[in-house]
Amino acid sequence: MPRPGDIISYLEMSMEEGINLQRGMNFRLRGKTSIILMSVRPGAPYADRIEENGKILIYEGHDIPNRKDGPNPKKVDQEMFTPSGSLTENGKFFEAAQKYKRGIQPAERVKVYEKLRDGIWVYNGIFKLVDAWLEESNARKVFKFRLELVNELIPEKKQDDELEHGRIIPSEVKLAVWKRDKGKCVICGSSENLHFDHIIPYSKGGSSLVAENIQLLCARHNLAKHDKIE
Repeated sequence: MPRPGDIISYLEMSMEEGINLQRGMNFRLRGKTSIILMSVRPGAPYADRIEENGKILIYEGHDIPNRKDGPNPKKVDQEMFTPSGSLTENGKFFEAAQKYKRGIQPAERVKVYEKLRDGIWVYNGIFKLVDAWLEESNARKVFKFRLELVNELIPEKKQDDELEHGRIIPSEVKLAVWKRDKGKCVICGSSENLHFDHIIPYSKGGSSLVAENIQLLCARHNLAKHDKIE
């Protein structure tokens, strides 16, 4: 199981989930945890955004499929139902959020992976789906989903870890750090099993919001560093 901040390849992500992830929205994939793939890179197809210093994700629903001789997916409303009358992935997530708001069921748990660049992803952690709505965007209706980051780490992890993983590092910071550190561990130069690490822990005044306080470490050196934190 990856930890929030772990950098993985598409192949590793698919192996972790036991299936090639072809869709951005996956409700209870194979009857298990729901999964969404997000991106806030320039040119990303959907307007995902991170709020409240990395604690909240606002995720945009997905367009209709691009079919031959069909309408431009960006010109029509996002759909709740398929042509056959079953719920789309938008509809499934929307219905789950509404049931949570009405107290019918617990909040849906969603694993979130973020695309950093082609073939490279970051695991952002597990979120609770707490709200969903439709809003106007460029003369059409799109779904919006509000997800709150769940802070879940194994009990023996130190408090510093818990605080750092209670928020998402902004995407622009991740991209800047990846470029600055050239996709390698700053200590040994390894390009395997990388992790976005806080140089100064959040609990000691460090920030998740600036690249100067984030670095790339391999799993070995990340573990070695945290073993020294008191």
